[in-house]
Amino acid sequence: LRSEGYRVCSIKIDPYINVDAGLMSPFEHGEVYVLGDGGEVDLDLGNYERWMSTSLTREHNITTGKVYNTLIQRERQGKFLGKTVTLVPHFTNEVVEHIERVSRIPVDGSGQPPQICLIELGGTVGDLESAPFIEALRTLRFTIPPQDFCLMHCTYLPVMGGTQKTKPTQHSCRALLSLGLTADFLVCRSEQVIQDSTKEKLSQLCGIKSKYILGAHNLQSLYDVPALLANQGVVDKLRHKLHLDHDFPAIVPPMNFPNVETFKQFSHILRNPSKMVRIAFVGKYLQHGTDAYFSVLQAFEHCCIALGVGIEFLWIDSTYLEGVASEEQTEQVAQELKVEAEAQLKNVDGIFVAGGFGKRGVDGKVRAAQIARECNIPYLGVCLGMQVAMIDIARNLLKLPGCHSEEFEPECENKIVIYMPEIDKGTMGANMRLGARDCYIIDKEEVVGTDTSSIIKGIYGNAKKLNKERHRHRYEFNMKYFQQMKEAGVVFSCVSDPALGEGCRVEGIELKKSLGLKFYLAVQFHPRVRDYPH
Repeated sequence: LRSEGYRVCSIKIDPYINVDAGLMSPFEHGEVYVLGDGGEVDLDLGNYERWMSTSLTREHNITTGKVYNTLIQRERQGKFLGKTVTLVPHFTNEVVEHIERVSRIPVDGSGQPPQICLIELGGTVGDLESAPFIEALRTLRFTIPPQDFCLMHCTYLPVMGGTQKTKPTQHSCRALLSLGLTADFLVCRSEQVIQDSTKEKLSQLCGIKSKYILGAHNLQSLYDVPALLANQGVVDKLRHKLHLDHDFPAIVPPMNFPNVETFKQFSHILRNPSKMVRIAFVGKYLQHGTDAYFSVLQAFEHCCIALGVGIEFLWIDSTYLEGVASEEQTEQVAQELKVEAEAQLKNVDGIFVAGGFGKRGVDGKVRAAQIARECNIPYLGVCLGMQVAMIDIARNLLKLPGCHSEEFEPECENKIVIYMPEIDKGTMGANMRLGARDCYIIDKEEVVGTDTSSIIKGIYGNAKKLNKERHRHRYEFNMKYFQQMKEAGVVFSCVSDPALGEGCRVEGIELKKSLGLKFYLAVQFHPRVRDYPH
């Protein structure tokens, strides 16, 4: 729809009681995505921003906890005038009003309200926690014209005995119908292409025309999905259902937004790279897959598209680089894992150190930064990846005793990284330096020395200001060590205040080219968050 020129926004509904995703475990929930206004949300909102080139707000994420929080505050303020506050109608009406209000917020840079709002309700039909939201959507359906509402029900077609089974989809459609909603479209996920006989059976038993049953089988690349749906005429079918040609007749496609052919080109590049590079990905949330670093991996994929190369990732658990015994492994096994991990790090084309929270695995990340620097392996660190780089330099170049971050060693002798003074230590949720902040590239000789051709300056096209880079951290580099670090060869090439006044924060560091390193860059912000495939 975006590639056809429509203005589209998205809302994600998460039925959990958490107010937002900020305090949720990366192991359990995957990446916490940071929005421009500081909202900490589900990674699905990141997918919507990337694929639709939009800038969403925290209001575009609805959770059970957020709705309850709003209702309780209103009740305490006496705004319900003594009424008994219940799920229906108060909870459901709050959801409907929220959707109607947020769906009018401009998100694509045009300054105009969206024409179409995509709402995703997470979970499964029949889940107890999602029932109030299904009732809210039922209410919404009957408060707007019928041509303004389209329900797409995503189901899964398992294969047993070589046959695609439709029973789960039949039951979920009936469960949905019993809750007052009828699907207009079925989007059927499956391992293989949906069979015509399966479509006919679903059409007959679920009461949905066969042409409105869309197949979504597994593909080699995400960029193949738009072509798959386009080949099934999804845009024309939505135009017909939502009366788009009648309501929005004059559509001008955005000049820089990729269309289906562009996505096909992306997919072709990824399948046919000109060469391969090996990147060591050093993280601490790798035990249960890579969802905790989804935006980072998407940014790497976008680099592959731009450069025509492929990446072979070497996944390095940072705890292995510490060589410390645990309940699961003996001292000998821990040392063997450390030796193996260090050997792998020294045999790659680049080392990437990701962000994270908590002490576990941090010294392993410091070791990774040290190996990159000492072995002249290109290094890129993001957020905590910058902080561990500074700790490595303080320990191994400046030889300062007891160097660490206040986050992990509050009583250490030399606090290279400290707690930001404006952050409340008594509160956890939404209590960080969050969201979009301007950063400034500096080339003053007293800061960067005589060599002003910094890496970050070249990456950003000789810009002096980086607009609205997104942040998510409670700790920062201790400016007390600014001069010592500079003397050790650190180039403070990006800061929060170009005048270097009181309260200035370090946003990016490099090492002087006189040290002979191929590439060494670490930043406090999260550049991958604002990265789009085009």
